[in-house]
Amino acid sequence: MTSRVQEPVPQDRSVARFCRIAQKYSLQRLTSFLASTLLTLPLGLLAQPASAQGGPADGSEIVTVQASSAGSAVTLGGTVVAFRQVTLTAQIPGRVEFIAGQEGDSFKADEILVAIDDDDLLAKRRAAVAQFNNATSSISNAQVQYQRELWSPQDRSISQSGGMGIPNMFDQMFTQPFAQSFMPGNTGGDRYVDRTANLWGRGTQLTQARNQQLAAQSAIEEIDAKLRDARSFAPFDGVIIDKLVEEGDTVQPGQPLMVFSDLTYLQVQVDVPVRLMSGLKMGMLVPVKIDVGNVRVDARVAQIFPSADPQRHTVTVKFDLPINVPGGPGMYAEVMLTDLSVPVAEVPVIPDSAVLWRGSLPAVYVATEDKGAHLRLIRLGDYVSAHQVAVLSGLKVGERIYAAPPAADGASSAWHQRAE
Repeated sequence: MTSRVQEPVPQDRSVARFCRIAQKYSLQRLTSFLASTLLTLPLGLLAQPASAQGGPADGSEIVTVQASSAGSAVTLGGTVVAFRQVTLTAQIPGRVEFIAGQEGDSFKADEILVAIDDDDLLAKRRAAVAQFNNATSSISNAQVQYQRELWSPQDRSISQSGGMGIPNMFDQMFTQPFAQSFMPGNTGGDRYVDRTANLWGRGTQLTQARNQQLAAQSAIEEIDAKLRDARSFAPFDGVIIDKLVEEGDTVQPGQPLMVFSDLTYLQVQVDVPVRLMSGLKMGMLVPVKIDVGNVRVDARVAQIFPSADPQRHTVTVKFDLPINVPGGPGMYAEVMLTDLSVPVAEVPVIPDSAVLWRGSLPAVYVATEDKGAHLRLIRLGDYVSAHQVAVLSGLKVGERIYAAPPAADGASSAWHQRAE
């Protein structure tokens, strides 16, 4: 048997070039050189067969690259806020004797959240009730005195002057004229003036007693209002966001006690420059990224404030987030708005689920006519919606790609590991 001598394999030119570069540059400069070289290479040269990269499985969905009108997008930072939030404050001075829970505890509407000691108010209320009872008794007494004066005057001559018959005629014909002859100022009409004055006095006592009762009732109602202010109730179903006092603290009127919010609905509050307001309309959807796992969603324009800040020249805008979005009030969020002052251009748009990452380089699987797939590096632009991203180079409108290929060799979707 004739043995065949294996010929030495010629050294690859790229390996030789790498050795020469390694001798000339340090490791740090070499890394920078390789990165710049890869980015300047034509993307067509970086395409690789899917078989070499663990390509998409059979039956994977294939989508066509669509075109979208996109201008220059501007990313603005904002803050996640609750749809409803109140700060409960003390209405009366006193000592905090009850706090319902801690931060994060949920409560239903009309449940007590904070209670302030009200012993002094209860004592004042008992005193006011006593005054009310005294006034009620005074009214009863004044009514009796008025009725007695009306039907049985204290001056007996007045009660006996009325009526018919001989005594009354004798009094009018002889007694009254005889009295007037000796005392001209003492006329018979004075007795009726006295009776009117007596009735008026009894009526005045009755009126004063009723006013005292009304004043006592008003004092009771005032104290009852303060007793209600000693309790802070939940205005709606929500969660304690911040507890500002502890049991035993002494508070004064106006001092914040607790921050209570409804976290069922969340919003993003952003100060938008005036030049971008022309591209915002009520109800439109804009892409938003929340700083919790880089979650991207579409938010709806819910409220546009009517005036701008005179110092910063910005308008406050609130965007409604979808229900059950992770995060909470105070977290950072980014809103992407379109600048209409920049010319609009047609760019390819693909689902972000189709993007795979090879280190810091994005790539997609492009479907070929023979039902094969090639991995092609691309350059990404900005998001045009929550799950659609623009492609600056590497793909053309009309090409077909795999919508959701499985991650291979440690690659993952753009949703989680896109380089910022």
